[in-house]
Amino acid sequence: MKEWQHIQEEAAKRDHRIIGKDQELFFFHPYSPGSAFFLPHGARIYNKLLDFLKGEYKNRGYQEVLTPNIFNTTLWETSGHWQNYQENMFSFECDKTKYALKPMNCPGHCLVFQHRSRSYRELPLRFADFGVLHRNELHGALTGLTRVRRFQQDDAHIFCPPDLIQQEIRGCLDFMRFVYGKFGFSFSLELSTRPEKFLGEVSVWDKAEGDLKVALEQFGHPWKLNEGDGAFYGPKIDIHIQDALKRSHQCATVQLDFQLPIRFNLEFSSEKEDQSLRPVIIHRAIFGSVERFMAILTEHTAGKWPFWLSPRQVVIIPVSEKFLKYAEAVHEQIHQKGFYVDIERSDKTLQKKIRESQLTQYNYLLVVGEKEEKENTVCVRTREERDQGKEAKVYSCSVSEIVQTFEKLRDEFQ
Repeated sequence: MKEWQHIQEEAAKRDHRIIGKDQELFFFHPYSPGSAFFLPHGARIYNKLLDFLKGEYKNRGYQEVLTPNIFNTTLWETSGHWQNYQENMFSFECDKTKYALKPMNCPGHCLVFQHRSRSYRELPLRFADFGVLHRNELHGALTGLTRVRRFQQDDAHIFCPPDLIQQEIRGCLDFMRFVYGKFGFSFSLELSTRPEKFLGEVSVWDKAEGDLKVALEQFGHPWKLNEGDGAFYGPKIDIHIQDALKRSHQCATVQLDFQLPIRFNLEFSSEKEDQSLRPVIIHRAIFGSVERFMAILTEHTAGKWPFWLSPRQVVIIPVSEKFLKYAEAVHEQIHQKGFYVDIERSDKTLQKKIRESQLTQYNYLLVVGEKEEKENTVCVRTREERDQGKEAKVYSCSVSEIVQTFEKLRDEFQ
């Protein structure tokens, strides 16, 4: 009971809506319900998350595409979303034609695949898309960043021949493990198999489920079987992460899809020139909704962002106005290296400047005065000494040395 009460109290302190307001990360307005306004410091975190994935996409053979936000409803009828998801879509008429804002990227990616002839030599094709999505969630269900109407996903769709399913699933799982490891999340896996209502041949489902089982075994992480909970179009792997308060969240998903390739008549030429084959689509997301992932991450870290992701990495604190010019010179050197650095320009006492900067969650505080100006150094303090009740570990170093420290933290995602 005491542990439960502690978790509830800690969860209230870590509420991303409170931290978002206190740190000026985002806000909502009744003029656009369920759509977040990201303020400059919130946009820094949001964009850093996207840049992190984009860097990995280059290393892992993904190609980023940009697709429209608005489509003729004929597209959604072809994909089946209009028949099954229409009430969750924003639609309107233009030029006597019905259009809808996209709630997901997969049908658009089918058009990208389909727009010209494809060869087996091109496959697998891994299309990634951070396009803006809209879903008409009920007003009463909207909750901070965790349930919104306007959001972006780290969406990717892999078009591959059936014999590469195992390879691509292993690649997705390895990618997921790498990403979650950088944020300190543990995770669990479930294989969801053929439901009672499904499309396609049983033999195709059995083969696909077998491929997923082999990929999971080769991945080497414990997993559970969740019979009958797959999507109607194919089996899937559900991934649940556990945050610092041991709460479970589903963000990542890896889903096989046999139906969209049929609905869009997707084909590629095989090694036999006169034969065309149908690809399989793997739907893959790791963050899921970037907004929701940012909310989970805010509460996981309690707003104490790791240096590489922090929107307030460094603050320079001159001991008096006399040393402001030197503070500006140090600021310029650090700023030129691409870090977020500010100068504390108030006339408050030095101790108050330090205390407030730590409470504002600056990772590093660089104090400069007469000694530092003469020696071209900085006096270094950190946020952690306050967070953990430690005695201040103050040390001096050159500006170039502290920049090297920052570069190491950034490059190692610390």
